[in-house]
Amino acid sequence: MAPLSHPSIQDGWFREISSQWPGQAMTLRVNKILHVEKSLYQDVLVFESETYGNVLVLDGVIQCTERDEFSYQEMIAHLPLASHPNPKKVLVIGGGDGGVVREVLKHESVEEVVLCDIDEAVIRVSKIYLPHMAALLDSPKVRVFVGDGFKFLADNEATYDVIITDSSDPVGPAESLFQKPYFQLLHDALTPGGHISTQGECLWLHLPLISQLRNMTAEIFPISQYAYTTIPTYPSGQIGFIVCSRDPSRNLSEPLRKVPETRYYNEDIHRCAFVLPEFARAILARGKDIRPVFGRAAAALKALEEGKKTRKILLLGSGFVARPCAEYVVRDPTNELTIACRTLSSAAALADGLPNAAAISLDVNSAEALDAQVALHDLVISLIPYTYHAAVIKSAIKGKTHVVTTSYVSPAMRELDEEAKRAGIVVMNEIGLDPGIDHLYAVKTISEVHEKGGKIKQFLSYCGGLPAPECSGNPLGYKFSWSSRGVLLALLNSASYLSEGKQVDIAGSDLMGYAKPYFISPAFAFVAYPNRNSVPFREFYDIPEAETIVRGTLRYQGFPEFIKALVDLGWLDATEKEWLTENLTWAEVTQRAIGANDASERTLVAHIKTVCKFPDESESTRIISGFRWIGLFSLETVKPRGKNLLDTLCAQLETLMKYETGERDLVMLQHRFVVEWQDGTQQILTSTLEKYGSPGGHSAMAVTVGVPCGIATQLVLDGVINTPGVLAPYTKEICEPIRAVLESEGLGLVERVL
Repeated sequence: MAPLSHPSIQDGWFREISSQWPGQAMTLRVNKILHVEKSLYQDVLVFESETYGNVLVLDGVIQCTERDEFSYQEMIAHLPLASHPNPKKVLVIGGGDGGVVREVLKHESVEEVVLCDIDEAVIRVSKIYLPHMAALLDSPKVRVFVGDGFKFLADNEATYDVIITDSSDPVGPAESLFQKPYFQLLHDALTPGGHISTQGECLWLHLPLISQLRNMTAEIFPISQYAYTTIPTYPSGQIGFIVCSRDPSRNLSEPLRKVPETRYYNEDIHRCAFVLPEFARAILARGKDIRPVFGRAAAALKALEEGKKTRKILLLGSGFVARPCAEYVVRDPTNELTIACRTLSSAAALADGLPNAAAISLDVNSAEALDAQVALHDLVISLIPYTYHAAVIKSAIKGKTHVVTTSYVSPAMRELDEEAKRAGIVVMNEIGLDPGIDHLYAVKTISEVHEKGGKIKQFLSYCGGLPAPECSGNPLGYKFSWSSRGVLLALLNSASYLSEGKQVDIAGSDLMGYAKPYFISPAFAFVAYPNRNSVPFREFYDIPEAETIVRGTLRYQGFPEFIKALVDLGWLDATEKEWLTENLTWAEVTQRAIGANDASERTLVAHIKTVCKFPDESESTRIISGFRWIGLFSLETVKPRGKNLLDTLCAQLETLMKYETGERDLVMLQHRFVVEWQDGTQQILTSTLEKYGSPGGHSAMAVTVGVPCGIATQLVLDGVINTPGVLAPYTKEICEPIRAVLESEGLGLVERVL
């Protein structure tokens, strides 16, 4: 049995990362994982921590730990109960761990407790791993109801003296527990004079939400107050409660009796829990915000005071690299970002949580609509497929709007150079990773060598976007972070490069045969092959003396041979096949694709060996096992895509080779320069980027493409890059300012002399 794992636990540490507390995270050292499951409603994790005992986590957020749970359970229960003169019937909504029920039963007047939790898994798991909390769920005074709290409240009006809502944070299904209809149901389910207490979030993080809750509950209850407790493993070490009463004469901050056997709660703590720090009291009582102003908010205030002009940016596309780019652009409070996609929902999802960002629907196939939107903005970032860039630039020329793209300058784009110059607009291109970061450091080293009188004799540049080694365990050693079709078709592109002064041209069908082992580090078994046409870079980089120039792609060992076998068998054929229908099995499709006599696995394997001519039995076994893993010999019926073999294969690979939750990618980029100095000596210089993605965050590819694009956008807006025309970063004047900012973002290359 494989050991238990969970995406929130990496390198022996649990990390609590959530949009509810951006920019900070609680971490705990994990001794061992005890339980992992996906219930009908949420992700359930229990682990034993080094310093807090057993920990219950729901959807990645700590609910309770053995060490500190008592401070929360005691306060959410005893604040409403101890201030009530005679609570007899109590309802607990949520709280399936049993901690609140345990505290409720410390009040002698209580005759009945009902626990209503929608997820039986929480109750079941808590009884096993948190028995000190859940044991009293079996008390004769307790009735457990597994079901919807809304319905339960609606069915039990005027029934309970105290209702306690032990809810998770207001995201997903729990969001409704922070809205007015829910509080109205709570009010109506109370007896006259009844009290409620609900989880009320953190003063340090959620003051606007707390203020809304206070104002909303004040419209329903004659008394509504906020109280709080401290607890180390909750965000910022503090959590609060909205405590309300139907009786206007009640003093919720005054306990009417002692509560026995508590660890945190006492009468003085009860009274003090309602005494708020001044920054919180000012907002909740007077609506005045006296919190420090810093960071982006301070910059926005300064910009307002200085009367700085607002810049409007249009971002076209919502692909995976767009979010890091957008996040960078909105750092400047004078930038207003409009995100445009064909579907509004995609644009809205990308804009969610970004300041000064709005979403619109835009079909770039409509020249009129594109012209209108581009004209409304100072700059347009085009992250849509490169085939649309020329149309975007034409609209930008009409609207006198600057443009930034991450794509290579195509002939159609280059033809618009003079028009862009006449319009006075900057059209900045090739500023992602490859192309992009690679240019910045190629130009840097080449310029430095030339300034010292040296010559670049050889320039080799290889870049790969790959799964991190621990996530690369499929037969191809690869996973898709962008279009699988684009990845596979790129493997059929022809390539040209210079080798010892001679141009070498490779047909796309032969490209994988040119892949060779390439050493960067002992930790990696890379292979490399040429990509596109490297020859023009002798001119672009101003290295006429270079005898060898190769720009290429990195993959893990074994990938090219696997792809070459797929090419040889016709699986990368994008032409339509009339015979490719849903009534065929994968084995039958393979039979027709390769021309085998029948669809039995034995026959297919024999025919594949004949076609592919594997060098040895070991390689034959490896690749044919990979075909079996893909399903090419399967008796399952195929689901054709696009009526062709390429797209049908893509659909299958997208399922098998996607990044799973908690996995990360790797970007590896290295330049290798063979330099000849004036005295005839030679040196090998390298510039290397090894960047890993963040599980649960941005991929390395998204960051290394999106952030340079964002930096270039800002530099164009600020007038640092100001030369009109269709540009690419091939000169020091363009590269140096971008590279300086890039290095401040931690994305610089490591330069060494070998």
